[in-house]
Amino acid sequence: MEAIKERTKGIASWPEEERPRERLLSRGPDALTDAELIGILLRVGLRGTSAVELGRQLLQRFGSLRAMIEAPVAALLDVKGLKGAKAAQLLAAVEICRRVSVPKKRSHLVLKSTAAAAEYLRDRLRGLSEEHFRVLYLNRRGALLDDVLIAKGAVDSVTPPLRIILGRALQVNASALIAAHNHPSGTTEPSKPDRLLTRDLMKAARPLAVKILDHLIIGEESVFSFADSGLLDELALELGVV
Repeated sequence: MEAIKERTKGIASWPEEERPRERLLSRGPDALTDAELIGILLRVGLRGTSAVELGRQLLQRFGSLRAMIEAPVAALLDVKGLKGAKAAQLLAAVEICRRVSVPKKRSHLVLKSTAAAAEYLRDRLRGLSEEHFRVLYLNRRGALLDDVLIAKGAVDSVTPPLRIILGRALQVNASALIAAHNHPSGTTEPSKPDRLLTRDLMKAARPLAVKILDHLIIGEESVFSFADSGLLDELALELGVV
C-alpha cells in the first residue's frame, strides 16, 4: 500500500534507479515501457498523478501507442492534464517520427513511377485518423520541388481549393504534380468526389501547362493509382485533353 502511495508522488521522489529518464540513459530506451516513454515526453504530471501514470492513462484511453499517435489534435487536447506544452511536446515527437520515416531527403528525391511516389507518401498518409490531401510538385525530370499539405479534416469533408494547388505549382515553377490523399477507413476505392476533383484539377491545370501525373489514394494496406488503373486516361478523354 505504501508503494502505491509513493508512486502517486512526482517522479523526482522515486528512487533514482527507478526514474524513467535515468533508466533510459543507463539502460537504453528499449528498457522502458510505452507509458514511461510518454512520461519522459510529458515531463510532469498532475497533482497526485505522475507523468508516467498520465502516460498510462493515455494508453488506456486510446487503446494503444499507435492509436494515441494517430489521434487528432482535438482528441489529445480533450484529455485532462494534457494541455499546452504537454500536447505540443507529444505532437512534436510524432511529427519528428513521421519526418524521419520519409525514405529519402526531399531535396534529392526523384519520382518517376507510381511505386516511387507511393513509397514516399505511404509514411506521410497511412494511419491518420483524419483525411489529408497532399500535393507533390515536380520538375520535368521528376525531381520533387515541394510537398504541400493542402487540406485536412473529417472524412468526406476535405475540399482542396484548386487555386491553392495550382497557385503553388506556379510559385515553384512545377511542370507536373501528383495529388494524393488517404482514406482513414483503409479502403482505397475512389469515391465520386475523388473522381470529380481529379477531373476538375486536370481541366484547371491544362491552360497552365501543368501536367497531372497521378492521384493516389493511400489506404492501410494498399494504394490506388488513377494513372495505373486507367482512370486518369478516362477522365482525360472526357475532357478531350488526350
